[in-house]
Amino acid sequence: MDTLHFPEPIASYFTADIHNADAVARCFTARAVVKDEGHTHTGRDAIKAWKADASTKYTYTNEPLTITQQDGQHIVRSRVAGNFPGSPVDLHYRFRLEGGLIASLEITP
Repeated sequence: MDTLHFPEPIASYFTADIHNADAVARCFTARAVVKDEGHTHTGRDAIKAWKADASTKYTYTNEPLTITQQDGQHIVRSRVAGNFPGSPVDLHYRFRLEGGLIASLEITP
């Protein structure tokens, strides 16, 4: 597969994703919003808690497969595999960037 080229905040998100909730939270604006599994997490503290919770509950890998742009969003399709129900699963990460950071992220199947 060709190398994927991500904007810096998205590359940082996927680099930090698995084990570093602090680094994940730093990828976002102060008032960023994350929507995942029917829940909304607003602000860096809530995003840090969301990522820390997921990282303690599950062991997983996250392998980005494609990136496209649509309606001002960067959409990454990624294969997530681990010790969670339904593994592996391909998820879509819809990023909206603002000022060099992630302003919103929605994760859907």
